[in-house]
Amino acid sequence: MTTDHGGEQAPSGDDREHVERPWGSFTVLDDDPSDHKVKRIVVKPHKRLSYQRHAKRAEHWLVVRGQARVTLEGDIHDVGAGQAIDVPLGVAHRVENVGDDDVVFIEVQLGGYFGEDDIVRLADDFGRAGGDTAQPG
Repeated sequence: MTTDHGGEQAPSGDDREHVERPWGSFTVLDDDPSDHKVKRIVVKPHKRLSYQRHAKRAEHWLVVRGQARVTLEGDIHDVGAGQAIDVPLGVAHRVENVGDDDVVFIEVQLGGYFGEDDIVRLADDFGRAGGDTAQPG
């Protein structure tokens, strides 16, 4: 545990949930089941997450490193460091790293439910599409 400036205990990086995936990894930075969840997501070069949608949450992505290629309902958006993009509730989306260095972005999930079973995969490079929700990410 580390101590913040107010003297209260704050979790150290070692206490945070960190998950490795074939496309990269994510670390949960904050999780309040009543209204939000925040993740730091790293996408390896030339990898992409599944093309998916959520019924119970919207997302806001802020790219902090690299150049992300974001697909929203089939429309392509290139989003660089310091830029953000919103993923509205129910919109099909994907992030892809077309570069040679990691893409890092902060994902803020907003809604009332953040379970991995709120992922409907429409397409996936790792064989998890067709509505399969068994493996998150």
